Amino acid sequence: MTRAELDRVIEWAAREGWNPGRHDAEAFYATDLSGFYVGVLDGVVIASLSAVKYGPGYAFVGYYIVEPEHRGKGYGLRLWEHAHADIEGRRAGLDGVLAQTANYERSGYVTAYRNQRYAGANPSRNPLPDFGAGATGWEVASFASGDLDAVVEYDTAMFPAPRRAFLEPWLMQPEAHVLVLRDGESVAGYGVVRPARDGWRIGPLFADDVSKAEALLDALAGRMPAGASVFIDVPQANAEAIAMVRGRGMTPMFETARMYRGGAPSIDIGRVFGVTSLELG
Repeated sequence: MTRAELDRVIEWAAREGWNPGRHDAEAFYATDLSGFYVGVLDGVVIASLSAVKYGPGYAFVGYYIVEPEHRGKGYGLRLWEHAHADIEGRRAGLDGVLAQTANYERSGYVTAYRNQRYAGANPSRNPLPDFGAGATGWEVASFASGDLDAVVEYDTAMFPAPRRAFLEPWLMQPEAHVLVLRDGESVAGYGVVRPARDGWRIGPLFADDVSKAEALLDALAGRMPAGASVFIDVPQANAEAIAMVRGRGMTPMFETARMYRGGAPSIDIGRVFGVTSLELG
């Protein structure tokens, strides 16, 4: 897939109701230039799939779309098999719609848990530009380039592989707001909110505990327009995360199954309050 073709595929994703971020493409493509594929029929792109490689041990599969008039003809399966040949030997993950989990199981994927997309108006109960340290001993502040190493290191507990190549452009994308929660000299959480086709999407939202996640969520909400539509993908395996978004009046939209082939990785799901992306993990 060329970079220009990815723009076309993201339009397909918008048509499917995935509500992509307005600047997702640059960070996604930079993560693995060889990890995006198209299926071409008579010179026309009719299908897409990504199998983005995070180092030698892990890959994440997404953007599995076939143009509606070409579905059910085996084209998607050929693209699937081609991409999986390229990631053979790696553990692989994906977020699949529930209706397709049986198909993914036939390729060796096993459901680990479900993610639920929640939507609502700007969820902050007390939007503030920053939370000072005060009595808590920790503070929320805007991300700076000097925070990158610490954030990349913190991220490794919540993601199956190091992903600096993804995080660097993701944290610096246009119009996004990125906040870091510092507890003394250490990072204890971070979050990103970015503009989407409809409203704003939060992801990731990682924090050491629910009180820190709430502080990050409130501070992120303070960066968005009042009353803006907000969307966040929450792992159902984190009960505190579900309670947090429900407590702010957000309501569920749809579910996906987080599935892995090659065994589920060891990640700290209790610190995942918002998934980074259903397309790249």
